[in-house]
Amino acid sequence: MKRFIKIFIITAVVLIAVIYFKLISDNGSYETCNIHNIDDIHNIDYNKHDRLTTSAGTLYEGDVLKNILQGKNYRDAWTAKIDVPILFLDTLHGGVNIVKEGGGKQTQSLRLKSSDDLYLTLRSVNKNPDELIPEYAKTLGLETVVIDGISAQHPYASVVVAKLSDVINLLHTHPKLVFLPKQAALKSYNSEYGNRLYHLEFENKGTYNWTTLESVIEIIDTEDLQKLKITHRSKLEIDKKMLIRARLFDLIIGDWDRHAKQWGWIVTEKDSTFLAHPLPMDRDNAFFKVEGIIPSLISDESITPKLQSFDERIDYLEGLVYDFDLYFLQNVSQADFTSEAKFIQEQLTDQNIEQALRLWNTELYNLYADEIKTKLKARRDNLIPIAAKFHSIIKAKPLLNKTLKGSEPNIVNRQLLKCFDCIEK
Repeated sequence: MKRFIKIFIITAVVLIAVIYFKLISDNGSYETCNIHNIDDIHNIDYNKHDRLTTSAGTLYEGDVLKNILQGKNYRDAWTAKIDVPILFLDTLHGGVNIVKEGGGKQTQSLRLKSSDDLYLTLRSVNKNPDELIPEYAKTLGLETVVIDGISAQHPYASVVVAKLSDVINLLHTHPKLVFLPKQAALKSYNSEYGNRLYHLEFENKGTYNWTTLESVIEIIDTEDLQKLKITHRSKLEIDKKMLIRARLFDLIIGDWDRHAKQWGWIVTEKDSTFLAHPLPMDRDNAFFKVEGIIPSLISDESITPKLQSFDERIDYLEGLVYDFDLYFLQNVSQADFTSEAKFIQEQLTDQNIEQALRLWNTELYNLYADEIKTKLKARRDNLIPIAAKFHSIIKAKPLLNKTLKGSEPNIVNRQLLKCFDCIEK
């Protein structure tokens, strides 16, 4: 018996050691953007080309053990070949200037501005999750585990989501995949940003109206919306029904990362009153997958309740209700939620879902379309009870006692701390 226990312990230790060294291993041979139809990318004159064939990179390639431990996820999408246009900043919308670097904890981005106050952003398809890596993971040499988690994101989900958004008359940022070569207009940003794959999108800033809405006076972020509320008070409202539609749509596509900084607002004016229309942004986590032993443990509702996989059903809806929802969706009825759920169900037909997924090329479509269609349809068909429960969760929670993410406490706290409608008349 003692010999058996000894053998078991030795075997377990060896297995753990093998798994550990597998997780921390990294041969450094991957590239962040692979170009397939041009041999010499450093000496090529990109001005002589309109498009090129590329893939996001080999960073997330896996094997049997990695797939078991960390999930198969969308690894094949990251290495799939896609055909994209080449972008030059000096001809984009008559020429744009770089305003600043941006991005969150994963995405590197450049904010651009045209001469007529049109703001755009270049958001990297590849991610840099360094800020997400906790110190204990760095100490143990487990950075690659965190980095590999990006494979749970579909790199090209945003173009499909934009098409589905059109179907239900929901605003979006019109993402477009582009390759940005090194060029004079990038100046000092060439080394870090040149020769990479990006999403080119409209920004939540400026006075240029790139939407189909009329009487637009400004496009702003959530914090600036709060400041505008302090100025105009009851004369400024948000389009709550459209926000409900947007949040229910988030649930359908499995986009679990929807905090306040993920939104913009299109402000329109009529007869000295103002209406702010919600603009959903940043679709990195649409169709998000949680697979493998390690991610499944991390995403447990008792550990990370918001980190949820895009499956046919939603297991823990309460984890997907944000402070953002409590803040903006006070004084709405269950009937409003039900009405928007029915509208989405009617408009988001099987045919429209199919057409949206056909925006992907044949390789991407064959890899994931059937799986994603099945999940979208299941969530759509169950949307009315989901909407009712979402509303009940909001109603059951108390008003906020802290500022929204990205808001400045000194500006907002005094009058707009609890909710958007809580300001004195």
